[in-house]
Amino acid sequence: MAEAENNVVKTVDASWCGPCRRFTPKLVEVYSELSPKGDFEIIFVSGDEDEESFNGYFSKMPWLAIPFSDSETRNRLDELFKVMGIPHLVFLDENGKVSTDEGVAIVREYGEEGYPFTAEKIQELKDLEEKAKKEQSIKTILASRSRDFVVTSDENKVPVSELEGKTVGLYFSVSSYQACADFTPKLAELYKKLKEKGENFEIVVISLDDEEEAFKESFAAPWLALPFKDKIVEKLTRYFELSTLPTVVIIGPDGKTVHSNAAEAIEEHGIQAYPFTPERFAELAEIEKAKEAAQTLESILVSGDLDFVLGKDGAKVSVTDLVGKTVLLYFSAHWCPPCRAFTPKLVEEYKKIKAKDEAFEVVFISSDRDQASFEEYYSGMPWLALPFGDARKALLSRKFNVRGIPMLITIGPTGQTVTKGTRNMVMAHGADAYPFTEERLKEIEAEYEEMAKGWPKNLKHELHEDHELVLSRRTTYYCDGCNEEGHTWSFYCEECDFDLHPKCALKEDKETKSEEKEEAAPKEGWICDGEVCTRAP
Repeated sequence: MAEAENNVVKTVDASWCGPCRRFTPKLVEVYSELSPKGDFEIIFVSGDEDEESFNGYFSKMPWLAIPFSDSETRNRLDELFKVMGIPHLVFLDENGKVSTDEGVAIVREYGEEGYPFTAEKIQELKDLEEKAKKEQSIKTILASRSRDFVVTSDENKVPVSELEGKTVGLYFSVSSYQACADFTPKLAELYKKLKEKGENFEIVVISLDDEEEAFKESFAAPWLALPFKDKIVEKLTRYFELSTLPTVVIIGPDGKTVHSNAAEAIEEHGIQAYPFTPERFAELAEIEKAKEAAQTLESILVSGDLDFVLGKDGAKVSVTDLVGKTVLLYFSAHWCPPCRAFTPKLVEEYKKIKAKDEAFEVVFISSDRDQASFEEYYSGMPWLALPFGDARKALLSRKFNVRGIPMLITIGPTGQTVTKGTRNMVMAHGADAYPFTEERLKEIEAEYEEMAKGWPKNLKHELHEDHELVLSRRTTYYCDGCNEEGHTWSFYCEECDFDLHPKCALKEDKETKSEEKEEAAPKEGWICDGEVCTRAP
């Protein structure tokens, strides 16, 4: 260790480690900024398995390293700093004492601004962020010490000050991510319409792309953007607590945050969501409530000339023929493992319900990638379907906010949406949950409570003598006594993940009580003491 350095970093990583390879370029940036100070150094402690890999990886690093041949020192450092995973970054102060062993997280969040990487410095940065939130303006968000502009698609510079007094959408995006690729045209359409109306609105792209070519393709010509790989991009992802993509943060004319992510509202309502204020969203909620109250099956499933679904024989079934029935909309796809696992269960319960009530139907809405996949998957289903590639699929996905599959939505006989949680109800209760109303769920709950009346809350069992078994609600399990599937109630040990059917657990309990009862009345002329019975004197 070079004692002349005020701040020394021990970094443990390896060329075979994906997270290490992704983190190293960031660390190189930080090193390039701080090493000219003369009081900062990094020492690479390799976790590579051979010298060739070490040499290849180390050749991309501008800092020092423990020689690969010195495995004794490398192993000793691993033990000294309790390295349990890589990359691992330890900061040492000028006295050789550990400042922090959370260097990876700190560098990812703060970069060179975290220098000298002490707890005091990190707290200072956090305090500054809190202050910035309180005094937020478009300048504090988008400008930095070295840059006071954003760029156009033809690389012209536009001063951040020109955005003051405008409503600004900060569009966090990765152009290669399908959800962003699908959303960008919708955002472009919104922007175009607002500009045609003369609204004071701008979009600034905050690109998270790794490649500059992808960055250049990621924003439409009229939009603005932060420069590629700008240093404040990571700061903004942290500042706005970015958790999903696409995200459009709305900044109002006063520079304050109006909405943390308007992407969903833009998809659902388009230009009607503008100016994205709480008051506007309250108005939209009332509009939606009125629409839902007027909803019919035709308003859901009919769009222009598309007024039919497909039967199993390929014949067109008029949507009108389904009016007055309970209809399940089944969003699913063959490529989706959870869908393939759920479909056989739904087929089984569908047949049970259909046997009891003909006024029931399911409509498959496919997210398959091609016609062949759709046909193969649909061949195992006994119900109706939208044709593959039908334009109504996108409308229904947006209307019901389908973010993942499988998803099963119940439409009641009046055409009103009953529940979007049908899948969970089918998994938990099967056909018994039909017609999937809140009232039916309450009835089931009452039935289950009645079923368990008189059962002990906990008991001991010879098959699991270590712990008591507790009467617990369990959706589905396999009994560790009889190896059969169980539902609803189990006598369960959470610590051991041990289940017993109530019939298995209570059978022994009854037998035990019966034996105890018999033992409590010994034969006349005999005395029973513990495990021994003797004749009375």
